[in-house]
Amino acid sequence: MDNLVLEEWNKNSYRDFINYLFQIQDLKYRDFHKSLVLNSKYELIGIRVPVLRKIALEISKGDYSSFFNNICNKYYEEIMIQGFIISRIKNEEEFYKYFKNYINSIDNWALCDSFCASLKIVRKYESKYFNIAKDLSLSNEEFISRIGLIMILNHFINKDNLNDIYLILNKIKSDKFYINMAEAWLVCELYIKFPKETKKFISKNNLNRFTQNKAISKINDSYRINEEEKKSLKEYRK
Repeated sequence: MDNLVLEEWNKNSYRDFINYLFQIQDLKYRDFHKSLVLNSKYELIGIRVPVLRKIALEISKGDYSSFFNNICNKYYEEIMIQGFIISRIKNEEEFYKYFKNYINSIDNWALCDSFCASLKIVRKYESKYFNIAKDLSLSNEEFISRIGLIMILNHFINKDNLNDIYLILNKIKSDKFYINMAEAWLVCELYIKFPKETKKFISKNNLNRFTQNKAISKINDSYRINEEEKKSLKEYRK
């Protein structure tokens, strides 16, 4: 497809777009990535993330609202491109309209993490989106909760938010794998940035055994933590 910057998308141009995605697919990457996003409802074409970001950038220069209106939500790459376009929207009201609907499309960790990492706009409206992230984190839905946690991890770890973040982690009562892994990753990042405060949290919290031990393992795997500190955390394994 020669031009992705369209004044208006329709069924025909969107069909051409899907055909274009298949023309640039990488079958080896598709087969590899398929093993990483098990149980997703979307079909995988096989296109690397940097390429998807470039495609999203081009589409966002045109009438992306009509692009959204024609999405068939069949392919994994469609969903990721949609997320990257939304993340580039500069008008906060418009961004929020798409954001709150889009998050219900996310059904695997890769879509979640790529989207959340791209949301630079939420830092400009920290009060609003930190509260949204906290609420999402407490959802019983596995990937809605993960979205909240990964938003916090990428955008809201700072001194003023520490107590609220620890409180949220203590409130989560879930044994769902992708929630617990996000919690563990978040605890690791908190420890890297605020070791004294987070060590106190690690010493006494409501995390389940898997999450607590996975968090300590992630800290032990980090090159940003010295060996003495890593050794001192072993006593907090559950």
